[in-house]
Amino acid sequence: MASLPQDVILSVFVTGLKNAHAVEHQALALIDRQLDHLANYPDVADRLRLHRGETEQQIDRLEEILDSFNESRSMLKDAALTFSGNMAALGHVFAPDEILKNSFANFAFENFEAASYKSLITIADAGNLSSATSLLTRSLDEELAMAAWVDENNAALTRRYLERRAAGDTASH
Repeated sequence: MASLPQDVILSVFVTGLKNAHAVEHQALALIDRQLDHLANYPDVADRLRLHRGETEQQIDRLEEILDSFNESRSMLKDAALTFSGNMAALGHVFAPDEILKNSFANFAFENFEAASYKSLITIADAGNLSSATSLLTRSLDEELAMAAWVDENNAALTRRYLERRAAGDTASH
């Protein structure tokens, strides 16, 4: 790869960090709305609570990296994506298969976050910004683990949903 100007790399990197910070705030909003609706799926609630804690740590890591460049987060992006996260989660609330739709959305969202971290790591490597790599890698690993958990539990969750529906129980959440 040809040598790239450091100012370009740093500009793209900082923008990506701010975007990731906002996306993590969106994730918190999505998780919080889902936790309000998981009475019949305690294993999902437990895993989301665990990932909520990881998400808070991911935000802290991103802030640490931004601080190291004397950069602030984008409050506008944070607010906008928090709002969109709330709206996205509310969009499934009235669906009879809310739990399934949320599971599908979570799988997609976790993979989106993982792709974002992979890109940030690539940019950090291109700019010799190795101080950020370990923090970003930790967040990437957490996102991949959450995506894997959602994927591995999809069939069981779907069967449980079907069983609840067949029994006439509330199955959506």
